[in-house]
Amino acid sequence: MPLLEDGRLVADPFLNVADDEALPDCAALVSIDRLHREGDALAGRNAPLGVALPPGTNPAVLARWLPRLALVALTLPKHRDGRAFTQARALREYHGYTGEIRATGHVIPDQYAALLRCGVTTVTVPDNTDTTTWTRMRDAIPLAYQPAITGDGHANLLRRRVSLARHDEGAGGAPGGG
Repeated sequence: MPLLEDGRLVADPFLNVADDEALPDCAALVSIDRLHREGDALAGRNAPLGVALPPGTNPAVLARWLPRLALVALTLPKHRDGRAFTQARALREYHGYTGEIRATGHVIPDQYAALLRCGVTTVTVPDNTDTTTWTRMRDAIPLAYQPAITGDGHANLLRRRVSLARHDEGAGGAPGGG
């Protein structure tokens, strides 16, 4: 399956490797169980390493390996399940993870902008995906309630309110506009 990155389709360089399979010499995506069992050996690889973090798993369990991981793949089991949003934000905000965060599973275009704001960098999409819908949904609402983890250039409601309050105070108006 291709990946959606910055609104365009790109090839997935990672090979999904089962727990009982030998690791290839290329970029490999392994399970969290395999990482726990073979973490030290896996961390010594010269090829990029990624891990699939199941929904409901605290990203803190990866802290030891985050500097070595090139990818953390998060799963949305259904579009109403928001745990991957929380995991992505925690990886960026609390653990300082700078590598690729991928959303997989049941991801819909309506979630694309929010995923990006939480720190997701790529989304697994079906073959022959039309990126027009995804980019339209990404750009549809330029204002969000919470600040973004990534510098997406969009204002958030809190910053806009603070900016308006400062403008009102500078113009001699009442603080807070009202």
